Amino acid sequence: MTYLTISGSPHIHGEHSVKKIMWEVVIALLPAMLVSFYFFGINAIIVTTTAVISCVVFEYLLYRFFFNKNEVTITDGSAIITGILLAFNLPSSIPVWMVVLGSAVAIGVAKMPYGGLGKNIFNPALVGRVFLLISFPVEMTTWALPVHNTSGIVDVISGPTALGTIREGMMNGQSVTKIMENIPSYQNMFLGNMGGSLGEVSALALLIGGLFLLFRKNISWYIPASFLLTVFLFTGILWEINPDIYADPVFHLLAGGLMLGAIFMATDPVTSPMTHAGMLVFGVGCGLLTVLIRVWGSYPEGVSFAILIMNALVPLLNILFKPKLFGEKIKNG
Repeated sequence: MTYLTISGSPHIHGEHSVKKIMWEVVIALLPAMLVSFYFFGINAIIVTTTAVISCVVFEYLLYRFFFNKNEVTITDGSAIITGILLAFNLPSSIPVWMVVLGSAVAIGVAKMPYGGLGKNIFNPALVGRVFLLISFPVEMTTWALPVHNTSGIVDVISGPTALGTIREGMMNGQSVTKIMENIPSYQNMFLGNMGGSLGEVSALALLIGGLFLLFRKNISWYIPASFLLTVFLFTGILWEINPDIYADPVFHLLAGGLMLGAIFMATDPVTSPMTHAGMLVFGVGCGLLTVLIRVWGSYPEGVSFAILIMNALVPLLNILFKPKLFGEKIKNG
């Protein structure tokens, strides 16, 4: 008797294999990676290399010695993607041992205990990032300025991010209009010439990678578009209500990890909904939570927490927006 074997998600149809898609995601991440190397120099290379190697090593060791499997899964590219995305969520000044610890949590806590690729509930890189943020808040919020800094600041080696500058200024009683005078220009923010995590500094590079994934049909537009549009609309409403208290929507699109999260993190096929309607609700939820945390939360950035919270709701979204079975209308009619 022949049995039908059903494997874990993601289920790929057509010419795209899981391995091929993973390596195309790696290619899509290269523009942002090169920009981070340019602006943050050798430290960015060290952080990225450490994260990738440690993620690959941890996945191999767990498969080999804890799951008692001789198959080599590290060649599918998923551990490399986790390493790159984890590095993209870290400052270039973070100690190497913390990068290794974050990789251990990403692979050993968020991915492998669920069964490996296709079975994890939460995005592994974001779990590693949030763990480090909560455990080591000082190191995770010490942002090195770009090596090729054109802002005129030459006497310091670190400073707050654009979102952090807004938050600190508001706490000191300054208006957003006044604070914006100390924010990098939108051109610099778009190109990546500002402080922040490795992967959140260049919206241009991230958009190039996102367009490549869309062209290759590795992601759909539903989640990124609904995520970004929701943030734009709600921050725009707040800005219209009182521009002295709330930053404008363009700033929110370019600042922080919004582009990275919307294009590369929220679109993870394993931890996002399966239907188009579910994807739209998922993206809107991510956008709303991001705005709520950025504007009224304790942290100036909310993308990571927003995506992880919505990851937890994905099973419910898949149930609520389950497509009708073929022939169901005729049967019920």
